[in-house]
Amino acid sequence: MEATLAFPLLVALIGVALFFDFLNGLHDAANSIATIVSTRVLKPQYAVAWAAFFNFIAFLFFGLHVAETIGKGIVDPGVITPAVIFAALTGAIVWNIVTWVFGIPSSSSHALVGGLVGAGVAKAGFSAVVFSGLGKTVGAIFMSPAIGFVLALILVLIVSWIFVRQTPFAVDRSFRVLQFVSASLYSLGHGGNDAQKTMGIIAVLLYSQGYLGGSFHVPFWVVISCQSAMAIGTLFGGWKIVHTMGSKITRLNPMQGFCAETGGALTLFGATWLGIPVSTTHTITGAIVGVGAARRVSAVRWGLAGNIVIAWVITLPAAALISAATFLITDLIG
Repeated sequence: MEATLAFPLLVALIGVALFFDFLNGLHDAANSIATIVSTRVLKPQYAVAWAAFFNFIAFLFFGLHVAETIGKGIVDPGVITPAVIFAALTGAIVWNIVTWVFGIPSSSSHALVGGLVGAGVAKAGFSAVVFSGLGKTVGAIFMSPAIGFVLALILVLIVSWIFVRQTPFAVDRSFRVLQFVSASLYSLGHGGNDAQKTMGIIAVLLYSQGYLGGSFHVPFWVVISCQSAMAIGTLFGGWKIVHTMGSKITRLNPMQGFCAETGGALTLFGATWLGIPVSTTHTITGAIVGVGAARRVSAVRWGLAGNIVIAWVITLPAAALISAATFLITDLIG
């Protein structure tokens, strides 16, 4: 396909990709602001603006390793066509909307990965899958919440020991200020990891159509567009998921909110620098559960946490099935 012939379709598909990025910000805004809202440190409308700003500037602090993993490390770039990208984005968008409507904190990241795999397999069979990259991503489904859990648990224990001689009022006042720092760090981690996934999708589409020359890279205008779309999506909130994340799993005070956000942020920073597309939803949920378990095991609503885990497990295959069906239908129509 000649690049010039594909230009109108290319523009439309980039628009669809940016719409997914907007939905990602909308859906995953809860990850950045759930704790700071539930602890009443910030009102919701101010919290989303705070998160949106740090989501947007995240590109200043991280490389583009995650974008390269999504662009080259999940599905062979040689099988990428506009139809594959459209099907992948459709699978991810449909699953995001379904889980958003029902207030389920599923992973936008793994919905996108599942969409890529489903569309790639529908087009070229399992040989299209880069199993080393997919295996790293699937492993992160289990590792990121576990690491977030452990780090948050350790932070609670350390902070409790440091502030053991202070009054509850003094501790609460200190961590109301510190939560601004931890929420900022988590929003940076969210913007750094999640926005890069859409960058990778757009970049591999441009590469497949010959717009990047002979080498795969992410143009700066793609970086800015994706960060902007995610920031705008974050401004629109996602209040159902905020409620689930911020109060239904376990109730948090400012100190616990700080520990959950900091543990989650450290996990995201490490994954982003390693180029691993992890789920911000999984990470913060694991951290919140870790904080609750540090108080007492019964403080965590384990039934709800179990339902969230089920949603995590089915996200990748569900998005893959939707995208595969979409590809087959568009292929028949075309």
